[in-house]
Amino acid sequence: MTANGACWTLLARALEDDYDVVMPDARGHGRSGTPADGYRYDDLAADVLGLMDALGVTAAAPVLLGHSMGAMTAAVVASRNPRHLGGLILVDPTFLTPQRQREVYESDVAEQHRRTLGRPKEELVADLRRRHERRSPELVDLIVQARLQTDVRAFDVLRPPNPDHRELVKCLAVPTLLVVGDVGARVPAVVSRELAAELARLNPRLQVEALADAGHGIPYDQPDRLAAVVRAFLGTLQGGSLSAFA
Repeated sequence: MTANGACWTLLARALEDDYDVVMPDARGHGRSGTPADGYRYDDLAADVLGLMDALGVTAAAPVLLGHSMGAMTAAVVASRNPRHLGGLILVDPTFLTPQRQREVYESDVAEQHRRTLGRPKEELVADLRRRHERRSPELVDLIVQARLQTDVRAFDVLRPPNPDHRELVKCLAVPTLLVVGDVGARVPAVVSRELAAELARLNPRLQVEALADAGHGIPYDQPDRLAAVVRAFLGTLQGGSLSAFA
């Protein structure tokens, strides 16, 4: 959420020699449309399937990759349409408890974003660089630009209830990689190591990779290590293209 396809640029560079990488923007994000409503996970998943059909990639059994909101969207797609996919990569998906869902929805996160949209880009870039010194200037610029291109209506995806993540994981019928970070980070990971282990017990197709020194922002905090685990997972699959959804 508040990211877009361009935020996958570093991972795309690590994969482009061997895979076709498609990096779309979710509705309400980037250069995609901003309808008045339709920002639930079912809507986002339908958009993904529609794009796959339009591109004609379903026959190639692509691998679907997502982070955060995009990872939950990818899980919904995979749970309901496994015949379209060759694999699934979930990077710290928004697998929240019902109580946490309510807390996030009732917080001022949407109002914070509304205020952010009124700030100059240069000021936002400088602030993000101060808070995340290890992130490359290019990546910081991409993250800020993506946030400024996110419509506040997209925050309706936070409205409970979210899909039940345990039920989603149970019915996944494709090889799946779950990448998690640290809950003690500045921006803590959503999926704890304990929850990841529980989910792996629910579905033998799910394997877990835990990356230290990264919280929820794994693609930004550990881009090289994420690329390495993604490449290793893709190497276990038979062909296919890679679609990354932010």
